[in-house]
This record gives sequence, structure tokens and C-alpha cells, in this order.
Amino acid sequence: MKNFHSTLSALILLLFFSCEQESKTIKSGEIWPDNNGIHVNAHGGGMLFHEGKYYWFGEHKIEGKAGNKAMVGVHCYSSKNLTDWKDEGIALEIIKDDLKHDITEGCVLERPKVIYNKTTKKFVMWFHLELKGQGYLAARTGLAVADKVTGPYTFVKSLRPNAGQWPANFTKEQKTVEYDYKMKRWTDEGRTAVVNGMFLKRDFEGGQMSRDMTLFVDDDEKAYHIAASEENGTLHIRELTDDYLNFRDNYVRVFPDESNEAPAIFKKDGKYYMFASGCTGWAPNPGRSAVANNIMGPWTNLGNPFKGTEDEMKVSFDSQSTYVIPVIGKKDAFIYMGDRWMPEDAIDGRYIWLPVQFDEKGIPYLEWMDEWSLDFFD
Repeated sequence: MKNFHSTLSALILLLFFSCEQESKTIKSGEIWPDNNGIHVNAHGGGMLFHEGKYYWFGEHKIEGKAGNKAMVGVHCYSSKNLTDWKDEGIALEIIKDDLKHDITEGCVLERPKVIYNKTTKKFVMWFHLELKGQGYLAARTGLAVADKVTGPYTFVKSLRPNAGQWPANFTKEQKTVEYDYKMKRWTDEGRTAVVNGMFLKRDFEGGQMSRDMTLFVDDDEKAYHIAASEENGTLHIRELTDDYLNFRDNYVRVFPDESNEAPAIFKKDGKYYMFASGCTGWAPNPGRSAVANNIMGPWTNLGNPFKGTEDEMKVSFDSQSTYVIPVIGKKDAFIYMGDRWMPEDAIDGRYIWLPVQFDEKGIPYLEWMDEWSLDFFD
């Protein structure tokens, strides 16, 4: 009887460890339950790896069209394996008792990203902010900070960056040209004017527009803020100050008048790669990618990174980029994070995560997978 119990115990332990070691899988487009069995609510998100855990920050949505505005705040989840997610609560709360506050209930707060400053020991969050009742006219970026990774984050300010400062790649000739700001943008004349900085000059004194955005911390701990600017026509890459709380005067324009948004940047073998999308509102469109030897450029277009049928490539597997996750402990392993927006019922938005692959020329691409695990990178 003793041997029977020993054998049974051994079998139970073997089964237990087999289950523990079994690779969890990622299933894009499906419900992703957290530790409470509730679909993860962190849209337009970004990822921070800190002290052995991944922390996912994103927009907390509510049901219906009202969920496209900020009614709750920025939600945070944690995981050790990128598949089992623990609800860490609301990291940054919307202000509900001050209608004049920048992040009052009903504003538009999108694409929050958090980075950690090793010198100040502060967690720094930047996000796209539109003031309540102004539609998308404000085009600001907001800042919040915390002492703990999960928060609570304290709102500091919102602004349009680089007021009174010219981009490093803006020429003397471009600075002297005058424009009629009422000219039609989509004419040949209008497009040429945008390329040459019409909206940049218009916003020079008050600061540059900042909408869809991301953050990137380089190997030397310098941090960069990348955002759609100039009426969503041109990307701006801006260097942050050493404490990550302000902007230096070092910034550049990238792909003028090519209408990129939803930027996501990662680095491999000394090169910088970017995923982005076109500007079609909530509707998906063909993805975009680019490469540079220096984060401040010049950047070279690489085309649509999505590989599949023509219909799949037209809509980027029905997703829009938001971030690229470096998988810690695995060489050259990166995960594309995308959102499948549901504007009619915002809370039902789904997540599209796919492994970033590289062809023989080192160009990144994405293929659809119904189900996959981190073992893919092995």
C-alpha cells in the first residue's frame, strides 16, 4: 500500500510539473481573461519590464460609444510570462470633480506609455490628450509620474511640445517661406506646403501638435517621444530631458505629409525599426514599416510588414500598431502589439499579438497565427 501511495504521489507531482511547464499560448482576437476572469482592459497600450515582471498599461474602456472617451483612466496589469495577467488596478485615475481639469471625465486620453528613470527612480507616463469638448483640436501630450510601477500616478501637466523651437532637419529656406493657412491641403500646392512645414510654422509659437504616440528608451538610457504631428501628416521624434519629464530642443520631422500614426519602435543589431499605420480613424489600413541607423533619422520606408492575402494586408490583420515588446531572455525576440478597435462597443476591443520575424535581408514582417507561444522564438 505504501508503494502504491508513493507511486501515486509521484504521478501527481509529474502531472503537476508537466502542466506548470506547458507553454501558454497567445490567441489573437479572442477574449483574454485576467486573474479575475475579466477581459483585459488596456487598449492602445504599452509595456514596461521591471524587476522580473511585464507591466501592461492601456486605456480603460467602458461599454458603448462613450467608451471611446476617458471615463475611468489608465489600467495596469502585470505578468511574468506575457500570458497570465494580474489586474493591478487603475494606475492613473480620471478627475471627476473638476470639469476644468486637463484629464477630467470625458476627455480623450489615448496610448499611455510608461518608462522607468534609473536615476530619479521615478516611473514616467506620457500619453496623447485631447481636452474635453474640443474634439481632436487640442492635440496635446500629457505627463504623469509615480514612485511605484503600478501607481498611483499623479498628473503633472499637458502641453504641445517644442514651442519656439525648429526641428534639426528643417532648412533655412523652409523657415523663410510664408503660407496661406487656409489653402486646401489635399491639392498639389497644399501637399507641397505641408512637406515644407506649413503646419509646423503655424504652430511654432504655441508648440507642435502631438497625437498618437509612443516612447522609446535607448541603450544609453536616453528617452524619446515619438508622435503624429502637423495635423497627423508628419511624425516628430523628440528627445526627452534626462529626467524624462520635459523635452529637449532636439527633435526631427519624419516622413512629412505621409500621414503616419500609431508609431511603435524597437531596436535590433544597432538598427531602429518602426511600425506605423495610415490615418483612417477607427478603420484599419495597410501597415507601414521603416528602418534607420540613428533614431533621429534619416528613416527609410520598408513597406507593409503584414504578409498574407491581399485582403489581410489591406487591413493589417484587422489591427493597428501600438507597441513592440522585447521578450526578455530570448535573443532577437519581439512581439507586435496591435489593437482591433470596436468603436461601437469600445470595451470589446481585442488584441492582436504576433511574433516579429525577419527575412534574409533583415526586414521585419508579420504573419498571422491563430495560436502561438513564446517557444516560437526558440
